Amino acid sequence: MASWAPEEVAAAFRFATDWFAVYVEELNALNVYPVPDGDTGTNMHLTLQSARRELDLSDTSKMPEVARAIAYGSLLGARGNSGVILSQILKGFSEAIRKREALDAEGLAEALRLGAETGYRAVMRPVEGTILTVAKAAGEGARGDTLEAVLENALKAAREALEKTPELLPVLKQAGVVDAGGAGYVRFLEGIQGYALKLPLPEPPRVERYAQTAFATEEFGYCTEFLMEGVEVPIEKIREVVAPFGDSLLVVGAEGYVKGHIHTDDPDGLLATVARFGRMVRTKVEDMTQQHTEILAMAGLLEEAPPPTGLVAVALGHGVARVFRSLGARVVAGGQTQNPSVEDLLSAIRSLPNPKVILLPNNPNVFMAAEEAARLAREAGKEVHVLKTRTLGQGLAAAVRYDPEREPEELLPEMAEAMEGAVTLEVTWASRDAQVEGLEVLKDKPIGLLDGRLVLVGETPEEVLEGLIRLGQEGKEVLTLFLGPNTPKEAAEAVVQKFPHLAVEILPGGPDLYAYLGVLE
Repeated sequence: MASWAPEEVAAAFRFATDWFAVYVEELNALNVYPVPDGDTGTNMHLTLQSARRELDLSDTSKMPEVARAIAYGSLLGARGNSGVILSQILKGFSEAIRKREALDAEGLAEALRLGAETGYRAVMRPVEGTILTVAKAAGEGARGDTLEAVLENALKAAREALEKTPELLPVLKQAGVVDAGGAGYVRFLEGIQGYALKLPLPEPPRVERYAQTAFATEEFGYCTEFLMEGVEVPIEKIREVVAPFGDSLLVVGAEGYVKGHIHTDDPDGLLATVARFGRMVRTKVEDMTQQHTEILAMAGLLEEAPPPTGLVAVALGHGVARVFRSLGARVVAGGQTQNPSVEDLLSAIRSLPNPKVILLPNNPNVFMAAEEAARLAREAGKEVHVLKTRTLGQGLAAAVRYDPEREPEELLPEMAEAMEGAVTLEVTWASRDAQVEGLEVLKDKPIGLLDGRLVLVGETPEEVLEGLIRLGQEGKEVLTLFLGPNTPKEAAEAVVQKFPHLAVEILPGGPDLYAYLGVLE
């Protein structure tokens, strides 16, 4: 084939997205770290889907529109580090094809090379042995007189680079896997090639299933409310999506606003689901055992001038989210197994009436998406500061110092100091067998992380929790402990009574795949 018209470039991208979908679980299974975070495939697929949705809304008979849809759509839908890097690779690819009437072999080779270069430029400290390495190899290997030849040579180089990733990243070699992001990029290129060769979609490979989120009770314990603007889909569609989350459902709309109310055990999942239909203006989650709140009133929503500084925090677990909200934060659902997209974060920033915003990502995997959302918000005239909190514990400690009436310049040093003084304890279960930092980790056994670093394994979550408290307690006076959905409060009480010098608060609603989440201050 000599070249692809714009419509064919769009069709190749759509087919590659479908091809990638076949391998999502295979990519998720390449989880190098034995914490439930095997979502690289999901994150990259959601990024591709976002670009495809933008293509569906664009005039694909024009190459500039195809390029814009791929670049813009993938950026807004980017999730996790792998998704953000992929969006930057696609941005470079789009820049290369934008001014071409058709995509020929030379143009494709240039696009693959520029894509890799753009990906590298987007990362402050590029790490070899990742998707960047594989993309660079694909760009360097992209040679040939036909589209098919360029794709074949690029894929050959990419696969060779992927097989070498364990030699570049010791943690990959230790775990016996190749890099998941790099493997995802290979699958994407295979999809482009599959379109060129008119291949059928392959059968999904067999992989092990991951632990799924499950709630311990069937009761709907949280009154959840949301108000969105800029909604374009029919209200009936939102009702259809929201209905499975619970009961006492009410979704109404007027003048471009949609207001909703539901009783649910998964308020964060609900809000994350509906947020894609518009810009979230306000949310509220209340424990119905404490009080039942009224539905938000649209009238007079912004009558008073807002204070100077707003706060956005990324959080998982309805209890954790509720504490952030009580401290004045707008919460975006996300974290260890559910990285929010650039669009999710940007919508939360935009929804705040405050002219200035502080954003707490609370997970290293969210840093890149947070920076991209902040950049886009700044271009629109809103001042945004990203405080790089690495854990939920750091985020909670920082949020305690937040005061909307003060300027970010005053707040940030105090919030950073609080962040650095907090110690985060996480007790979860290993998602695979592995050897990590001298520890033998067995699948489904309890493991303990201290400030995000795996330091303990044990037979029971309580044994691990006790060990973590002993390791992190020096100089600390207060322990806030969130329980996982299946963790009895009595089990936590039996552990913390061994530390009488600590003032302890035990709360429900920790992240779903955790037994305990603790913050020592």
